[in-house]
Amino acid sequence: MKKALLVAVMALLGSAAIAQSGSGFGIKAGLSYNKNGDLISSVGDSGQDIVDGGEGKTGYHVGFWGKLDFPKIYLRPELVYSKTKSSYEVDGDSQDYDISKLDLPVLLGYKIIGPLHIFAGPAFQYTLKNDLGDLEVEDVQNDFTVGLNTGVGVNLGKVGLDVRYERGFSKNEAEFIGDNITDISGRVDSRPSQVIFALSLKL
Repeated sequence: MKKALLVAVMALLGSAAIAQSGSGFGIKAGLSYNKNGDLISSVGDSGQDIVDGGEGKTGYHVGFWGKLDFPKIYLRPELVYSKTKSSYEVDGDSQDYDISKLDLPVLLGYKIIGPLHIFAGPAFQYTLKNDLGDLEVEDVQNDFTVGLNTGVGVNLGKVGLDVRYERGFSKNEAEFIGDNITDISGRVDSRPSQVIFALSLKL
């Protein structure tokens, strides 16, 4: 019985050592190309809804990551500040929709061959601020939302490169009005749909 217990303890210690051999933490930064959901506006007294799908624009992110490494898989939580941008036509004028948020992706990765790996997992998001050009925009309906990250990457020593796609699970709208409350009003869907390019450094 004691021998069996000793073997089990040694096996657990060995597994922990293997798991921690590639584990660590670091910093990351990169660029993104984001396109939010539809903007629906009403102009004047007609009340007719005008739908604009918007145009994607470039944003950025910076943050930290940690990694628990196993022989074929790994777990990687991240804490990231991100700034996304997309553009809409509102009553003939172009308005940039800027969103600042904190992201907490929790990624499960699989090592394919050599430095190449794939990953996926939920991304928990907290919206800090959203602005829509010179229009008055309210806070989003839900400060906390959940999305999905999926991607592929390579690790070259302490440096990592990855590209991923992020998509929000559900709509999260914010209402807006123009300078004249009877002139322009509507709502915009803040749900992200973005391609993210990231550079990571292990510390």
